[in-house]
Amino acid sequence: MAAGNEVSSTYYIQHHLQNLTFGNHPENGWSLAHSAEEAREMGFWAIHLDTMGWSIAMGLLFIWVFRKAGKIATTGVPGGLQNAVEMVVEFVENLTRATFHGKNAMIAPLALTLFVWILLMNSLKIIPVDYFPELFAKLGVDYMKIVPTTDPNATMGMALGVFCLIIYYSIKVKGAGGFAKEISLTPFNHWALIPFNLILEIVGLLVKPLGLGLRLFGNMFAGEVIFILISLLPFWAIWILDVPWAIFHILVVTLQAFIFTTLSVVYLSAAHEHH
Repeated sequence: MAAGNEVSSTYYIQHHLQNLTFGNHPENGWSLAHSAEEAREMGFWAIHLDTMGWSIAMGLLFIWVFRKAGKIATTGVPGGLQNAVEMVVEFVENLTRATFHGKNAMIAPLALTLFVWILLMNSLKIIPVDYFPELFAKLGVDYMKIVPTTDPNATMGMALGVFCLIIYYSIKVKGAGGFAKEISLTPFNHWALIPFNLILEIVGLLVKPLGLGLRLFGNMFAGEVIFILISLLPFWAIWILDVPWAIFHILVVTLQAFIFTTLSVVYLSAAHEHH
């Protein structure tokens, strides 16, 4: 019985952490993966359909909510939706003013998009871990992991997008020559130390997207694992632990969206600075 429980618990955990993967399997060709082993064998070109689907859905929800708030906005007594949207916009505006010291009209909308989009994706974690897997299982879908930020492909994708903007604005603001001088003559302004400076600066640049993506993934994935482990406990213990952890996680999902957005704005601010 103990061995059976161990196997059952292991399968349960692996099943809830497995993405719905579509890719080119060496034996079956292009198909859905029916196990973690098949997903790994599909290699680089495999795509996580659940991560893509839920992240796009949260992006569309963000656009719909803010568009609706814009349509019903009034200068009189605002409604609840307008109040909520204005609070978020004002919060992000103050954040941008405090951390971004250049002149770029795109930074505030980018910060707003990052914060709300990540917050919505993180908030899917509050939904009980068994709800959607069981629902999609009845529809014939083997795997369904609904929190995109528990997938490093999603978090690193956003981090790489921010990294590309950092490089783009560094070259646009400082010029290709200015950017090259910055990474080759900082922190030691001497030609003999250019190789050492390049190592330091290139490592520093690469750490930015890694830190952004892995920090968000690590916190969200760890929280998801704890939810799954709690769901393996007896029924009475689930309510004792799950509800307090879910309430605490409301702070976590908001904090992680705030940290990702703040660091992105700080990095972009540095890209606009002249040295």
